[in-house]
Amino acid sequence: MKIGTRILHTGNEIDRNTGALSVPVYHASTYRQEKAGEFGPYSYGRSGNPTRDALESIITELEGGIDGFAFSSGMAALSSVFLIFSPGDHLVVTEDVYGGTYRVLTQLFNRLGIEATFVDFTDPAKVKAAVRENTKALFAETPSNPLLRITDLQVLSETAREKGLLTIVDNTFMTPYLQRPIEMGIDIVIHSGTKYLGGHSDLIAGLVVAADKETAARIGFIQNAFGAILGPQDCWLLMRGIKTLKARMDMHQQGAAKVAEWLSRQPEIRQVYFPGLPDHPGKDIHDRQAGGPGGIVSFRMKDGPAARQVLEALCLPALAVSLGGVESIISYPVNMSHAGMHPAHRERTGVTDDLVRLSVGLEDPDDLVADLEAAIKKI
Repeated sequence: MKIGTRILHTGNEIDRNTGALSVPVYHASTYRQEKAGEFGPYSYGRSGNPTRDALESIITELEGGIDGFAFSSGMAALSSVFLIFSPGDHLVVTEDVYGGTYRVLTQLFNRLGIEATFVDFTDPAKVKAAVRENTKALFAETPSNPLLRITDLQVLSETAREKGLLTIVDNTFMTPYLQRPIEMGIDIVIHSGTKYLGGHSDLIAGLVVAADKETAARIGFIQNAFGAILGPQDCWLLMRGIKTLKARMDMHQQGAAKVAEWLSRQPEIRQVYFPGLPDHPGKDIHDRQAGGPGGIVSFRMKDGPAARQVLEALCLPALAVSLGGVESIISYPVNMSHAGMHPAHRERTGVTDDLVRLSVGLEDPDDLVADLEAAIKKI
């Protein structure tokens, strides 16, 4: 089956007890056992929940992994993965990473003795050069947030295998509908389920999928021991969101392509970042490993004041943090998604005050273009 069909037919979409076409929400913290010392499939809500199990099975099936795990947020998922490492371990991380990822590595995990080096993952030679004797993993976002830079996942996995390293990819922007890193040899895939998978700006969630049993066991231990699990109600909401993923992503992409093409022709816009544009760096690589450009468009105004004027003059997109909702969301990375990044690092990677990130929603793209045009004319 094609991925659009598999989204709806994962084998976990029907309640096996009743045949209901919606898995029930099991609000249970503990479960009755038949015998002392002999536990059934569920014992305590932190360790397992039927609603959460269904969600974890769905994301595992869609990403093509061995096992999946649902966490209370994207950062809880990310942090739980980082907890499989130990003091003295070193990670090589894409330099233009989400600000929350940068923050947790440089302000929390560094205190636990886990080091990170940030390099340009569009250049495989720089990735190889950053590997040390104590390096344990390579961490990538592709496309990256917010500059949509492309990492060659096949090359990344080959580099990791040569050096005996784990590979971790944040697949939030693409979702498994458009990109499945495990198929290209990646070991761990992470999602902020808050974004496109949920799709309606009404939940906070994180998901992780492991490609092999050993890695899955390590993450499963952390999930149970650390306990940052996703509650059953949010699991149910996330499953409902996933059911419409194909339809929404198709519309997001169509709208983003039209908006990006229009922006690229405007003299007031210095640069547009969108993998669907013919001159986007890494487009050939992206087209080879992903099924579409996604729904995020970033662009540069002439300066910071012009960027802020546009942000505040728009009517349709909500000026807000986050992305991937049915409504368009426009954000200012320098003091929103990347506020936790050191100013010098932001400057070095191009996350400056002239940069705007637009998550194109399901509005008619002609209306979004008209709104952008009116906002730009006010500068």
